[in-house]
Amino acid sequence: MFELADRMSRLGTESAFQVLARARELEARGRDVIHLEIGEPDFDTPAHIVEAACRALHEGWTHYTASQGIPELRNLIAEQTSHRRAQPVEPAQVVVTPGAKPIMFYTLLALAQPGREVIYPDPGFPIYKSMIDFCGAKAVPLPLREEMDFRLQVDELRSLITERTALVILNSPHNPTGGALEPSDLEAIAELCIRHNIPVLSDEVYEEILYDGSFCSIATFPGMSTRERTIILHGFSKTYAMTGWRLGYGVMPEWLAEQVNRLMVNSNSCTNAATQWAGVAALTGPQEPVAEMVEAFRQRRRVIVDGLNSIPGISCRMPRGAFYVFPNISGTGLRSQECEKLLLQRAGVATLSGTSFGDMGEGYLRLSYANSIENIEKAIERVRRTLEDIA
Repeated sequence: MFELADRMSRLGTESAFQVLARARELEARGRDVIHLEIGEPDFDTPAHIVEAACRALHEGWTHYTASQGIPELRNLIAEQTSHRRAQPVEPAQVVVTPGAKPIMFYTLLALAQPGREVIYPDPGFPIYKSMIDFCGAKAVPLPLREEMDFRLQVDELRSLITERTALVILNSPHNPTGGALEPSDLEAIAELCIRHNIPVLSDEVYEEILYDGSFCSIATFPGMSTRERTIILHGFSKTYAMTGWRLGYGVMPEWLAEQVNRLMVNSNSCTNAATQWAGVAALTGPQEPVAEMVEAFRQRRRVIVDGLNSIPGISCRMPRGAFYVFPNISGTGLRSQECEKLLLQRAGVATLSGTSFGDMGEGYLRLSYANSIENIEKAIERVRRTLEDIA
């Protein structure tokens, strides 16, 4: 066995894949497991997108492409971002990557270093902290509390900002809680970031999966455009049910895009050519499949929230976006990881401990409702019976 570099000890993981592996092991032994742990749409990629990728392969798109992305896709992303964020965006500001995570990682590699601090949401997507730690910067958690509908408190953010703050990470709609920031929240955050000259990494991958109100990006506020201090992290996985395709992108100031592109050259060379043409088809093709998927999620959201609230010891707020609920299980007397393991082993329901998303997740579980209503209802009854048995 060889000696590992010290930095590997700072690298975290995404526990959804660990729970998925344990659930698959149970299924291999004959157990019936309902999967509410993994964060991906249960719909197939729309046919016109698949056909575009196949066509690209047959047309010879089997070679290297520009490391920053094919011009056709970058032009489209710039055009749509310009329209949706009401600001001019140039293709030179766009970097296409294999999935959205590289934008997160490359941004942190470019901006965070030992001695600097990065503020991130807690609970939040676990890879934020993992990558901050890996880069050697200090991860500074910004608590999201249930009584605030899992929105951040601006005064608390203000108290965490120091002269060492290199970046603030936002995610709205939010994984794991389904919460969403209000325009007034974003306006106040923008004022803080402009005053202290701090860039923002805005994770907007759930932009299209919003049930209440209209989506608002911090990049739309004066002084916060993608030419100035906002890095938009986005992708195709959630909106177009393309998780396995690995296609994401970032929109950022041009000088930073040049540095992120250098990291692409050094790590991936380029993003899969045919996958990029699938992205072109996704953006230019019919959007009805997206609307139909979101409507299905809306119906499932009501079923799972009502079901969880009917179980003694559990309370659950109605999420505004994404396809997750973050129920409070403190009334059961169980800790989060204990409850996660119990429900998988005894109920055959795969969930995620709230602590998989940070210390503020203690007392909660994350459940994905990217599953059928039939399975959600079945899962609710299994959870109810299991908790009644241990009570």
